[in-house]
Amino acid sequence: MLIRVKLFAAMRDLTGDEAVEVELPDGATVGDLRRELGKQLPLARSLLTRSAIAVNHDVVEDDRLLKATDEVAAIPPVSGG
Repeated sequence: MLIRVKLFAAMRDLTGDEAVEVELPDGATVGDLRRELGKQLPLARSLLTRSAIAVNHDVVEDDRLLKATDEVAAIPPVSGG
């Protein structure tokens, strides 16, 4: 299945892209997606380990199963004050 992942903030800045597409097998989890994103986006790999992954507007854990119709976003931590 092909998953489109929206990128925000520092993730978008590092990659220069607003979104990326990731090919995953059926039954893949958010953890699988995170690992594949790390392979595709090596500059963002360390940021991915600290980023939240949202599926259909809800932040989810790495064991969440994905469907091809899911809306997915990688949201890096924010800082400032």
